[in-house]
Amino acid sequence: MRKLLNTLYITNEEYYLARDGENIIIKEDGKTIRRFPIHILEGIVCFNYVGASPGVVKLCNENNISITFLTPNGRFCGKFIGVTNGNVLLRRTQYRISDDDRSLMIAKRCIEAKLINSRKVYLRLLRDHPDKIDSQKIQKVTDYLYNQIQVVNDIREKESLRGVEGDAARIYFQQFDSLILSQQEDFKFVMRSKRPPMNRVNAMLSFLYSMLTYEVQAALETIGLDSYVGFFHTDRPGRASLALDMIEELRAYMVDRLVLTMINRNQISKSDFEVKENDAVLLNEKGREKILTEWQKRKQIEITHPFIKETIPIGLIPYVPPQLLSRHIRGDLDEYPPFIS
Repeated sequence: MRKLLNTLYITNEEYYLARDGENIIIKEDGKTIRRFPIHILEGIVCFNYVGASPGVVKLCNENNISITFLTPNGRFCGKFIGVTNGNVLLRRTQYRISDDDRSLMIAKRCIEAKLINSRKVYLRLLRDHPDKIDSQKIQKVTDYLYNQIQVVNDIREKESLRGVEGDAARIYFQQFDSLILSQQEDFKFVMRSKRPPMNRVNAMLSFLYSMLTYEVQAALETIGLDSYVGFFHTDRPGRASLALDMIEELRAYMVDRLVLTMINRNQISKSDFEVKENDAVLLNEKGREKILTEWQKRKQIEITHPFIKETIPIGLIPYVPPQLLSRHIRGDLDEYPPFIS
């Protein structure tokens, strides 16, 4: 199992990345602010327009470190992954599977795991806070998700699977507001809204879903899989379909639970957001820093992975599904085993 290293997040819009030997240095107005040895990093995420020097790109390329460029509000601009795995045979098999019936079986496993992990978010609430919630409403959600898990097993075509996944996501988020036990007025959640997010909870979810997607995409490319050719999400120019497939099973465990924890523990407040002229709600710089700090802390927590039976930091979870998927594609595993928390 690989070692969990650090991701460097650049949230200040005025910072510029430069190289000094085997170090990444952060500069502002020509002055060096911080210095990081390249060997402690596994990725860089920049929330600014200033960017990085060619020397930084070359250093990251030599050390197989990804650089993701986002706008200050978190919109994706581009990604540099460096030298990718040259396993052309693995990708050829991936392309063949994406065009035949085997892709449905992989997609079903991803969505089955998503529904199981989503249901567990509500079950935790029933277990830990039965006196603070409407147990009857929550039970209806868990019952519905349980029934849909059974439905997935009998599905024979992708369009039906997409319908089940869409309906399940809608029901899941219908009662998501019930999971918010603190700051309920400031973090009112009505429905999922993405582009743009229309409330603070959606802003947090969208931001962290993006972070998760970039990490899974880098993991897929490192393994040698094509992150743009998926089995569940339809192919579209510029869309990392396979990365989106892979994060479905991870959303509830890695993102939703963190968002709820931060709100319920008052680790974030309404002052960490800004409202735009079109009523879009976005994280400000302070809010992004708070979320990324907790994101990194959560990555350090160790769990026993349910399939490989190894103790690993949560931060390595996004790297396991691509490895297991590649083993399934090569024929080493009869089925793709998704992550079930």
